[in-house]
Amino acid sequence: RSRELSPMVSDTKTALMDIAEHAARSRGVDGFSYADLAGAIGIRKASVHYHFPTKDDLAKALVERYQAKLRAECNAIDAVHATGGARLRAVIAFYRSALADGKEVCLCVALSTSRESLSKQVTERIGDIRAMMVSWLKTVYLRGADDHTIECVQDPLAEAYATLALLEGAHLAARTNGNILTFDAVTELISDRCR
Repeated sequence: RSRELSPMVSDTKTALMDIAEHAARSRGVDGFSYADLAGAIGIRKASVHYHFPTKDDLAKALVERYQAKLRAECNAIDAVHATGGARLRAVIAFYRSALADGKEVCLCVALSTSRESLSKQVTERIGDIRAMMVSWLKTVYLRGADDHTIECVQDPLAEAYATLALLEGAHLAARTNGNILTFDAVTELISDRCR
């Protein structure tokens, strides 16, 4: 029979995921241990294993939560911004905010740098997230071409792939430099296309 998690157990699991995501985004999935997580919230290492038996279980949970967050963000952008150009600017701003002033990268980029440590399930899920983002960006470019708020749209699918690669590359460049202004410089070309 199923049992309900007490608020404390649920809160501990959420806290562990929050700390693990921050650690993964700033140091990579190989840059922290369960002992680090346990110490950060004052529990025993065995308690971390209770919630996430393996680091791969933790990575799966992080990726699932991240995908839901990205999907919700894309839906929110669609709800708030009517034009393709405004949506493209909004997603650039969203990726910029995820940098934490150049101290972190998005979770997909962070996990990709530790690909050898991840299971096939996790890497496939990262691929699913990228496919979701490419599909959404394609709709942004289609709308931008239709409403004339994104200049020179040639191939919306190719531009979606290129934009996602540019956003992720801008994350890496800004993290390497430890300077969020690097992100702005890298993304300026696509921002300038928006009307």
